Amino acid sequence: MSHATAPAAINLDRPRFRSVILDVDSTVCDIEGIDWLAARRDPETARESEALTAQAMAGEIPIEAVYTRRLQRIRPTDDELLALAHAYRAALQPGATELIAALQRAGVQVHLLSGGLRRAIVPVAEQLGLPANRVHAVALARDTDGTLSLLDGDQPLATQRGKPLIVQQLALATPSVMIGDGSTDAAVRGVVTQFIAYTGVAHREHVVAVADAVADSFAALYPLLFHPVSSR
Repeated sequence: MSHATAPAAINLDRPRFRSVILDVDSTVCDIEGIDWLAARRDPETARESEALTAQAMAGEIPIEAVYTRRLQRIRPTDDELLALAHAYRAALQPGATELIAALQRAGVQVHLLSGGLRRAIVPVAEQLGLPANRVHAVALARDTDGTLSLLDGDQPLATQRGKPLIVQQLALATPSVMIGDGSTDAAVRGVVTQFIAYTGVAHREHVVAVADAVADSFAALYPLLFHPVSSR
Protein backbone atom coordinates (compact mmCIF):
# COMPACT_ATOMS: atom_id res chain seq x y z
CA MET A 1 0.00 0.00 0.00
CA SER A 2 1.39 3.41 -0.95
CA HIS A 3 1.86 5.91 1.85
CA ALA A 4 0.42 8.60 -0.41
CA THR A 5 -2.55 6.77 -1.87
CA ALA A 6 -5.75 5.59 -0.23
CA PRO A 7 -6.52 1.88 -0.63
CA ALA A 8 -9.08 1.07 -3.33
CA ALA A 9 -11.50 -0.31 -0.73
CA ILE A 10 -11.88 3.10 0.92
CA ASN A 11 -14.60 5.57 -0.06
CA LEU A 12 -13.01 9.02 0.15
CA ASP A 13 -16.45 10.61 -0.16
CA ARG A 14 -17.63 9.02 3.10
CA PRO A 15 -15.59 10.21 6.07
CA ARG A 16 -16.31 8.66 9.47
CA PHE A 17 -15.78 11.96 11.32
CA ARG A 18 -16.76 15.58 10.82
CA SER A 19 -13.72 16.86 12.75
CA VAL A 20 -10.19 15.43 12.82
CA ILE A 21 -7.65 16.77 15.32
CA LEU A 22 -3.98 15.93 14.81
CA ASP A 23 -1.04 16.25 17.14
CA VAL A 24 2.12 17.58 15.47
CA ASP A 25 5.31 16.44 17.23
CA SER A 26 5.92 12.70 16.68
CA THR A 27 2.62 12.47 14.78
CA VAL A 28 2.29 14.75 11.75
CA CYS A 29 6.07 15.30 11.92
CA ASP A 30 8.71 12.86 13.09
CA ILE A 31 10.56 15.27 15.38
CA GLU A 32 9.95 16.78 18.81
CA GLY A 33 10.38 20.52 18.29
CA ILE A 34 11.65 21.41 21.73
CA ASP A 35 14.23 18.61 21.62
CA TRP A 36 15.30 19.75 18.15
CA LEU A 37 15.97 23.21 19.60
CA ALA A 38 17.79 21.74 22.60
CA ALA A 39 20.08 19.80 20.28
CA ARG A 40 21.39 23.13 18.99
CA ARG A 41 22.80 23.80 22.45
CA ASP A 42 25.30 21.64 24.37
CA PRO A 43 24.95 17.85 24.74
CA GLU A 44 23.85 18.15 28.37
CA THR A 45 20.95 20.43 27.45
CA ALA A 46 19.95 18.06 24.66
CA ARG A 47 19.99 15.03 26.98
CA GLU A 48 18.02 16.84 29.69
CA SER A 49 15.36 18.02 27.24
CA GLU A 50 14.94 14.57 25.68
CA ALA A 51 14.61 12.96 29.11
CA LEU A 52 12.03 15.50 30.30
CA THR A 53 10.04 15.22 27.06
CA ALA A 54 10.02 11.42 27.30
CA GLN A 55 8.82 11.54 30.91
CA ALA A 56 6.07 14.03 30.10
CA MET A 57 4.86 12.11 27.02
CA ALA A 58 4.85 8.89 29.03
CA GLY A 59 2.64 10.58 31.62
CA GLU A 60 5.26 10.20 34.36
CA ILE A 61 5.31 13.93 35.06
CA PRO A 62 2.84 16.67 34.00
CA ILE A 63 3.98 18.72 31.02
CA GLU A 64 3.67 21.97 32.99
CA ALA A 65 6.42 20.72 35.31
CA VAL A 66 8.93 20.77 32.46
CA TYR A 67 7.65 23.25 29.88
CA THR A 68 9.09 26.54 31.14
CA ARG A 69 12.13 24.73 32.52
CA ARG A 70 13.07 23.58 29.04
CA LEU A 71 12.36 27.00 27.51
CA GLN A 72 14.49 28.79 30.06
CA ARG A 73 17.35 26.38 29.46
CA ILE A 74 17.17 26.59 25.67
CA ARG A 75 16.20 30.26 25.25
CA PRO A 76 15.27 30.01 21.54
CA THR A 77 15.84 32.91 19.16
CA ASP A 78 13.72 34.13 16.25
CA ASP A 79 16.12 32.57 13.76
CA GLU A 80 16.03 29.24 15.56
CA LEU A 81 12.22 29.13 15.51
CA LEU A 82 12.35 29.85 11.78
CA ALA A 83 14.86 27.02 11.37
CA LEU A 84 12.57 24.75 13.40
CA ALA A 85 9.69 25.59 11.04
CA HIS A 86 11.84 24.41 8.12
CA ALA A 87 12.78 21.26 10.05
CA TYR A 88 9.11 20.48 10.73
CA ARG A 89 8.25 20.88 7.08
CA ALA A 90 11.08 18.54 6.10
CA ALA A 91 9.98 16.00 8.72
CA LEU A 92 6.36 15.50 7.64
CA GLN A 93 5.28 11.88 7.91
CA PRO A 94 4.86 10.14 4.54
CA GLY A 95 1.32 10.58 3.29
CA ALA A 96 0.34 13.28 5.80
CA THR A 97 -0.20 15.93 3.13
CA GLU A 98 -2.30 13.61 0.98
CA LEU A 99 -4.48 12.37 3.83
CA ILE A 100 -5.22 15.87 5.11
CA ALA A 101 -6.08 16.97 1.57
CA ALA A 102 -8.45 14.00 1.21
CA LEU A 103 -10.15 14.83 4.50
CA GLN A 104 -10.65 18.45 3.51
CA ARG A 105 -12.03 17.51 0.09
CA ALA A 106 -14.56 15.35 1.93
CA GLY A 107 -15.67 18.36 3.99
CA VAL A 108 -13.92 17.32 7.20
CA GLN A 109 -12.64 20.11 9.44
CA VAL A 110 -8.97 19.39 10.24
CA HIS A 111 -7.15 21.02 13.16
CA LEU A 112 -3.58 20.82 14.46
CA LEU A 113 -3.45 20.69 18.26
CA SER A 114 0.01 20.83 19.79
CA GLY A 115 1.98 21.61 22.89
CA GLY A 116 4.67 22.77 20.47
CA LEU A 117 5.55 26.32 19.50
CA ARG A 118 2.96 28.07 17.34
CA ARG A 119 5.44 30.23 15.46
CA ALA A 120 7.20 27.14 14.12
CA ILE A 121 4.02 25.13 13.45
CA VAL A 122 1.98 27.64 11.43
CA PRO A 123 4.28 27.26 8.36
CA VAL A 124 3.70 23.49 8.54
CA ALA A 125 -0.06 24.07 8.52
CA GLU A 126 0.29 26.30 5.48
CA GLN A 127 2.19 23.56 3.66
CA LEU A 128 -0.61 21.15 4.58
CA GLY A 129 -3.24 23.51 3.21
CA LEU A 130 -4.59 24.47 6.65
CA PRO A 131 -5.27 28.09 7.67
CA ALA A 132 -3.51 29.55 10.71
CA ASN A 133 -6.77 29.60 12.68
CA ARG A 134 -6.76 25.79 12.59
CA VAL A 135 -3.45 25.75 14.50
CA HIS A 136 -3.69 25.55 18.28
CA ALA A 137 -0.24 25.67 19.88
CA VAL A 138 1.86 27.57 22.42
CA ALA A 139 2.60 31.26 21.85
CA LEU A 140 5.83 32.69 23.25
CA ALA A 141 6.83 36.12 24.53
CA ARG A 142 10.20 37.83 24.43
CA ASP A 143 12.41 37.86 27.51
CA THR A 144 14.66 40.76 28.48
CA ASP A 145 17.59 39.18 26.61
CA GLY A 146 15.60 39.14 23.36
CA THR A 147 15.02 35.38 23.31
CA LEU A 148 11.56 33.83 23.06
CA SER A 149 11.80 31.99 26.35
CA LEU A 150 8.60 33.08 28.09
CA LEU A 151 5.00 31.97 27.70
CA ASP A 152 2.79 34.67 26.22
CA GLY A 153 0.27 34.93 29.05
CA ASP A 154 -1.98 32.00 29.82
CA GLN A 155 -1.08 29.08 27.54
CA PRO A 156 -3.27 26.05 28.32
CA LEU A 157 -1.41 23.86 25.84
CA ALA A 158 1.70 24.11 28.00
CA THR A 159 -0.22 22.10 30.63
CA GLN A 160 -1.31 18.47 30.93
CA ARG A 161 -5.03 19.25 30.68
CA GLY A 162 -4.67 21.89 27.99
CA LYS A 163 -5.65 19.79 24.99
CA PRO A 164 -9.04 18.63 26.30
CA LEU A 165 -9.73 22.18 27.45
CA ILE A 166 -9.01 23.63 24.01
CA VAL A 167 -11.08 20.95 22.27
CA GLN A 168 -14.02 21.72 24.56
CA GLN A 169 -13.69 25.43 23.79
CA LEU A 170 -13.59 24.79 20.03
CA ALA A 171 -16.92 22.94 20.19
CA LEU A 172 -16.10 21.06 17.00
CA ALA A 173 -18.64 19.26 14.86
CA THR A 174 -19.14 15.64 15.86
CA PRO A 175 -18.32 12.84 15.50
CA SER A 176 -14.74 13.91 16.18
CA VAL A 177 -11.42 12.12 16.54
CA MET A 178 -8.06 12.96 18.12
CA ILE A 179 -4.91 11.40 16.65
CA GLY A 180 -1.64 11.56 18.59
CA ASP A 181 1.20 9.74 20.27
CA GLY A 182 1.47 11.10 23.81
CA SER A 183 -0.25 11.31 27.16
CA THR A 184 -1.53 14.83 26.46
CA ASP A 185 -3.26 13.47 23.34
CA ALA A 186 -4.76 10.54 25.23
CA ALA A 187 -6.14 13.06 27.73
CA VAL A 188 -8.53 14.27 25.00
CA ARG A 189 -10.39 10.92 25.00
CA GLY A 190 -13.26 12.18 27.13
CA VAL A 191 -14.10 15.14 24.88
CA VAL A 192 -13.88 13.51 21.43
CA THR A 193 -15.79 10.61 19.93
CA GLN A 194 -12.67 8.50 19.42
CA PHE A 195 -8.94 8.60 20.15
CA ILE A 196 -6.46 7.01 17.75
CA ALA A 197 -2.94 6.33 19.03
CA TYR A 198 -0.36 7.12 16.37
CA THR A 199 2.71 4.87 16.66
CA GLY A 200 4.51 5.69 13.42
CA VAL A 201 7.17 7.70 15.26
CA ALA A 202 6.92 6.74 18.94
CA HIS A 203 5.16 3.74 20.46
CA ARG A 204 3.96 4.45 24.00
CA GLU A 205 2.24 1.47 25.61
CA HIS A 206 0.13 3.48 28.06
CA VAL A 207 -1.24 5.57 25.16
CA VAL A 208 -1.99 2.53 23.01
CA ALA A 209 -3.73 0.88 25.99
CA VAL A 210 -6.43 3.58 26.17
CA ALA A 211 -6.90 4.12 22.42
CA ASP A 212 -9.97 3.19 20.41
CA ALA A 213 -7.67 2.30 17.51
CA VAL A 214 -3.98 2.33 16.60
CA ALA A 215 -2.24 3.41 13.38
CA ASP A 216 1.45 3.06 12.59
CA SER A 217 1.40 5.19 9.43
CA PHE A 218 -0.76 7.73 7.65
CA ALA A 219 -1.69 5.03 5.14
CA ALA A 220 -3.08 3.00 8.03
CA LEU A 221 -5.31 5.92 9.03
CA TYR A 222 -7.44 5.77 5.87
CA PRO A 223 -9.70 2.86 6.93
CA LEU A 224 -10.03 4.42 10.38
CA LEU A 225 -11.11 7.80 8.98
CA PHE A 226 -13.17 6.75 5.94
CA HIS A 227 -15.91 4.19 5.41
CA PRO A 228 -15.22 1.26 3.09
CA VAL A 229 -16.58 1.15 -0.43
CA SER A 230 -20.06 -0.34 -0.39
CA SER A 231 -20.24 -3.91 -1.65
CA ARG A 232 -23.73 -3.28 -3.01
